Amino acid sequence: MSTSARHIQLMDTTLRDGEQTQGVAFTPMEKVSIAKALLQNLRVDRIEVASARVSEGEKEAVTLINQWARQEGFAERVEVLGFVDHTRSVDWIKSTGGQVINLLAKGSEKHCREQLGKTLDQHSADVLQTIGYAHEQGLKVNVYLEDWSNGYKDSPDYVYGLMDRLRQSPVSHFMLPDTLGVMAPDEVFASFSDMCQRYPEVQFDFHPHNDYGLATANVMAAVRAGVSAVHCTVNCLGERAGNASLAEVAVVLRDKMGLELAIDENHLVRISDMVENFSGKRVAANAPIVGADVFTQTAGIHADGDQKGGLYKTKLGPERFSRTRSYALGKMSGKASLKKNLEQLELDLSEEDQKKVLARIVSIGDSKQTITTDDLPFIIADVLESKSYQHIKLLACSINSGLDLPSTVSIRVDVKGDKHQATGAGSGGFDAFIDAIGKVLEHYEYRLPTLADFEIRIPKGGHTSALTECVITWDCGNELRKTRGVHVNQVFAGILATIKLINIQLHEMAASPKA
Repeated sequence: MSTSARHIQLMDTTLRDGEQTQGVAFTPMEKVSIAKALLQNLRVDRIEVASARVSEGEKEAVTLINQWARQEGFAERVEVLGFVDHTRSVDWIKSTGGQVINLLAKGSEKHCREQLGKTLDQHSADVLQTIGYAHEQGLKVNVYLEDWSNGYKDSPDYVYGLMDRLRQSPVSHFMLPDTLGVMAPDEVFASFSDMCQRYPEVQFDFHPHNDYGLATANVMAAVRAGVSAVHCTVNCLGERAGNASLAEVAVVLRDKMGLELAIDENHLVRISDMVENFSGKRVAANAPIVGADVFTQTAGIHADGDQKGGLYKTKLGPERFSRTRSYALGKMSGKASLKKNLEQLELDLSEEDQKKVLARIVSIGDSKQTITTDDLPFIIADVLESKSYQHIKLLACSINSGLDLPSTVSIRVDVKGDKHQATGAGSGGFDAFIDAIGKVLEHYEYRLPTLADFEIRIPKGGHTSALTECVITWDCGNELRKTRGVHVNQVFAGILATIKLINIQLHEMAASPKA
């Protein structure tokens, strides 16, 4: 089957199935924001936003989404899961202004018999009754065959019997879920090929889960077999191991199968960041397309190849997704990696100085410290014994803390050659240090920016003497800046990260022209 001219619909179910992720519950306004981003910016074909009759908060969210969708012409692209309950789900969806119900029928004989206690004929009659009422109320109907993957394997005659009874009813899409994520690509291809050949007039959707890590591969198999739509979630949200990743599926279908999709890839990372923030579920740094590190070259040989003609570049270029490529600094760095970072900083070093700096980078990398472009000026200054970026030096710091007592700190610092001593107090050692350093910096008309985020990372399974990495995000008014400190003591890691920021900003103040 040629797929070159086919258009595949992507239905995003982050707001319904994705919200079944353990610990995830979006507020009504968060749901509205995600829905707008999915339909208006990313341009997915359809979204599933809720389950009927769940809660008043859910009803408020669906109502708000539908109000916006009607105004923007997206009303028929907003779908809500409903149940075989004759009027109740239909009336709930209708009251929110919804126009599409995704009716959850039983796709396996075992579920029908043991969960409902009904025969195929009885269940089919109930489904048809709900479909009939939905159409009377002006709703478009899609039908899920819940647990279809197990139902097809264990009792295919039941699946055929249900389809035979429903195929003549006004159903737009029959949605076949691998509810428990048990299928492999060859099983998906064989079963969907059979379903598409038996019911050629039907539009089938595939709803995969990722329990075996095969969701994207299974999507490819289903598309080859003839499905017209695929269900995904942002950041793989969903029960257990989650659903198929929207970003992965979109890129694979375009690049590996030559299919036409409606989505705008420039917004994949933005919507991923939004969902990450609202859900509280962190995206792995190496997650394809959207992970923080996936466009970072670590090996020096890769940086060298890129410099000599893009030898390690693929279709998955960062520019395609409104991102940029970076070159990591660490024990595997080479001369080319260093050069790429120096170019970014607009720094020029002699060959001899580059060798010295690279040796220090490799040495630091052996201690497992992550080195960023922001760290590079400090390494250069240290190696070359330069005073650049050394406007402030922490000469001594003593911290005292006690149970149920305020922490106190005593510091001695060198600022531009002048020695200062100060004390501070606070709710913890770091807070006390901020109090003390603030008193010193008042003499230089400098004030630390506000903390936007403070993150401590300790190596998994590390010893008590392991390095601690502190990453602080600072709100610098027109931009966010991150600085990093590494120390065996968590408080001192934060202090070192703070000293880095002060040095950067004092350097910028010194370099800027005076009014």
